Amino acid sequence: MQKTNHTIHAGHHHYGWDRSLPPILTVAPGETVELDIQDASSGQLTPDSTVADVLAFDFSRTNPVTGPIYIEGAEPGDAVKLTVQHFQPSGWGWTAIIPGFGLLADQFPEAALHIWRYDSQALTPAAYGPGGRVPLKPFAGTIGLALAEPGLHSVVPPRRVGGNLDIRDLAVGSILYLPVEVAGGLLSIGDTHAAQGDGEVCGTAIESPMGAAFTIDLVKGANLKFPHFETSTPVTNHLDRKGYYVTTGISPDLMIGAREAVSGMIDWLGKAHQMDAAEAYMLCSVCADLRISEVVDMPNWVVSCYFPKVVFE
Repeated sequence: MQKTNHTIHAGHHHYGWDRSLPPILTVAPGETVELDIQDASSGQLTPDSTVADVLAFDFSRTNPVTGPIYIEGAEPGDAVKLTVQHFQPSGWGWTAIIPGFGLLADQFPEAALHIWRYDSQALTPAAYGPGGRVPLKPFAGTIGLALAEPGLHSVVPPRRVGGNLDIRDLAVGSILYLPVEVAGGLLSIGDTHAAQGDGEVCGTAIESPMGAAFTIDLVKGANLKFPHFETSTPVTNHLDRKGYYVTTGISPDLMIGAREAVSGMIDWLGKAHQMDAAEAYMLCSVCADLRISEVVDMPNWVVSCYFPKVVFE
């Protein structure tokens, strides 16, 4: 395990990107930082929460990020290079349908909540109450730098300097490159997940507080327009073993295609596994992958929703 040079506790967090925020730590390129990261609810949801707590959610406290960290020598035009070293999961998490949020928000106006418990050491697949077991793959959903524009910017949407990317493959061993826009970069990290499907379709994954360690480096003069990343291993081997059941959506609009593919999967889960629609929607969010299958056969494009059969083995 990489030697840790610094530790940042969860109390050092903020709720928006702002270049004027004072850094809580300064690091030299090559150093490793261990962070204590809160879940996306900022502690508003607990292992004992009910759906009433979802309805009482304070959105001004959504998605806390730990930081910011000043990187010595980082200047606009450079890239911060982050290598994911390890995660220390907490053993519990939550997935929710939040009214007004998610790919199918219009179809699911009622709040719902599922509390997960999992083995924080072995990371064996987590049991899903209505049925199935979801393979786990911890990662941090939000990793970003400060924007050049002054003022406070929401953490919720992803941005050109990173932020709420929700890329499942930024797991242990992956390397992320973020374009620097302000001196020192001002790095912050949050929104740790125990598992997520590509698309995070209901708006939440297995939201789970945990520790995380990253080695911070610098690439001078990278001049990236958007984040880049590389992985060190295959990215779907935790799901591939039994194959997939796949639904599709076909439309000249990729968003409509995505919605139809997910709606089809929810219908299939209901018929094949007697699952309530809201439960199926949350399960898709944590383990089903949305993929663009083709974008060349105009005027219609194909979006596919891959559900791993291993969940129901």
